[in-house]
Amino acid sequence: MPKGVKKQHLPEKICPVCQRPFAWRKKWENNWDNVIYCSEKCRRQNKQT
Repeated sequence: MPKGVKKQHLPEKICPVCQRPFAWRKKWENNWDNVIYCSEKCRRQNKQT
C-alpha cells in the first residue's frame, strides 16, 4: 500500500509578494498555518519594502 498524499491533493496558498501559488511541503508539516511566503527570496523582499 503506498504511503503519502498524491501531489494533486496537497493544500496550496498564494504568496503575497509574487502572487504565485505554492503547495504544502514536508518540511512545513508542523508549521503550515504559519507559512506565508513561498521562498526565502520573497520573505526577504517583503521585509525590505
